[in-house]
Parts: sequence; structure tokens; C-alpha cells
Amino acid sequence: MDNLLIFVQGAMLLGLIAVGVHFKGMAIGLFGALGVLLFVLLFSIAPGSVPVSAMLIIMSVVTAAGAMQLAGGIDFLVAQAQKVIRRFPNQITYVAPLTTFTFCAGAGTGNIYYSLMPVIYEVALANKVRPERPLALSATAGQLAITASPVSAAMAAMVGLLAPQGFRITDILMITVPASIVAIIAGGLVMSRVGKPLEQDPEYLRRIASGELVAPAADAQLKPPTR
Repeated sequence: MDNLLIFVQGAMLLGLIAVGVHFKGMAIGLFGALGVLLFVLLFSIAPGSVPVSAMLIIMSVVTAAGAMQLAGGIDFLVAQAQKVIRRFPNQITYVAPLTTFTFCAGAGTGNIYYSLMPVIYEVALANKVRPERPLALSATAGQLAITASPVSAAMAAMVGLLAPQGFRITDILMITVPASIVAIIAGGLVMSRVGKPLEQDPEYLRRIASGELVAPAADAQLKPPTR
């Protein structure tokens, strides 16, 4: 009976998360509140105390991130990340995700990835690497960086929730940072084998021949960053 109850509660929790993510925005918080209400009314689970410390930490982190954005810190990080990606074009499948991870972790937000997408695509295509390889892995790396960033709202929440159990931010980072790096490298090994090389891909060759795509310039990776 206990196992069945745990299964039902877990299914309800995942269902509410899925519905909230589907509607996006404020719906995530609203369905979270609905979940708390259902757990209290249906399963008689007493709600915990309001995590005031975690809320204050998140507010501080978000404020600091906003100040960095206004001061031009995000733009500076994006420019530096673009330089690193262009410097190692032949290893784009590994360099782009690791660079995205590093700079997103430093900024505390995964939004840096969106500014790097055109650069990753351009450098990959210029070196005859399927662009989806570094692009897909870089998107994942940007999200992993949020859990490995000492200045992200997610880390602030984890510290607030785990501090009563004796976990410090250094304890969390000692787990999330190495795990994320190993995951990115493993993902690079997998993604480097996804799909045929562009020079052997019949669809790519057909589009080049028909003029739908323009063959990339050999020195595209040497162009200066656009930002």
C-alpha cells in the first residue's frame, strides 16, 4: 500500500510539473501551488514552513544578475566566449559546449547560449562539422551550468534547501561541477558520431548543388566576433 501511495503521489507530481511546463510562464508556479493544495487535502500531508532564507537568497542572486546585465557584464562574457570558440574550430563539438558551460556558470544564466548559437553554427559549418552536434550539446551544457553556478538562482535554492541538512555551497559544487564536465565530454563523444559527415551527406550535397545552401568560406572561423 505504501509503495502504491508513493507511486500515485509521484505520478501526480510529475503530471503537475508537465502541465505547468506546457503552459509556461506563471502557470508553473500556479500548478506548483495546486500540487501543494492537493497533497494537503488528498493525502493529509502537512505543508512545511515557508523557505524565507531560500527566497531571500534567490532575490539577491537575481538582483545581482540584473546589475551585471545592466553593467554590460553579460555582453563581455559573450564576446570572450565567442573568441574561445573561434580559436579552436576543429574541436567545436567539445569546445563549444565546454565554453558555453563555463560562461553560463560564470553568469548564472543559460541565456548566454542564445548569443553563441550563430557563432557555433558558423564555425561548425565552416569546418564541415554537422552544426547540430555542437548546438544540441551546447544547449544542454548551458542548462547544466545553472546547477553548477555559484551565482545562479537554482544554486541559491539548493543552498537554502540543503543548508539545514549540513550541506554547504562548496559541497554542492564539488558534486555538480565535475559531474557536469564529465557529462559534457561524454556527450561530445556521442555527438561527434551523430549523423554522416557533411561532405558525405547526400541532402547537404544536394542543397549545395541546387543553391539552397552556400558553401561556407574556408576562413569563416577567423572572422572577428559580431558582438
